[in-house]
Amino acid sequence: MDEKICCPKFDPAPWDDKVFDWAGKKFIKEKVRTLFYMPLNFGSVMKRLDATVTAAGGSFIGRLCLSDHTSKWNMDVYLAVDREIPGAENINLSGKFLTKVYEGPFKDTGKWCADFQAQAEAKGLEVKKWYMWYTTCPKCAKKYGKNYTVIVAQV
Repeated sequence: MDEKICCPKFDPAPWDDKVFDWAGKKFIKEKVRTLFYMPLNFGSVMKRLDATVTAAGGSFIGRLCLSDHTSKWNMDVYLAVDREIPGAENINLSGKFLTKVYEGPFKDTGKWCADFQAQAEAKGLEVKKWYMWYTTCPKCAKKYGKNYTVIVAQV
């Protein structure tokens, strides 16, 4: 019997080593509590955001959810949406964004960030703001056998 898979399989190709120009890309923002960077209430925040977007007749765009670790105790998440969502903190991101896909355990995040920084510099780009996109939940990553994380940085 197959267990339910809540996250679709992630295709890294469209996101690996790409540059995107976003002009007013729509997101809604929410806070997630963390303990030494590990999310505590991520699931409940996502359920609340889903209910808010659904009630507004909106849609999520590409399951893109950017995480900004603001401290050991807090993470802001930015969920891509197709319209302004009443009752949510609406944010528009604009600029040039460099992306790179990494695969492996989260303990490798420091290595990934160092690699990403070096690659950005080799391209003559300066990282202005970092985001992480954890493409699947831990259960689905285990089922798929791949734990993809995308670094998305404004450059």
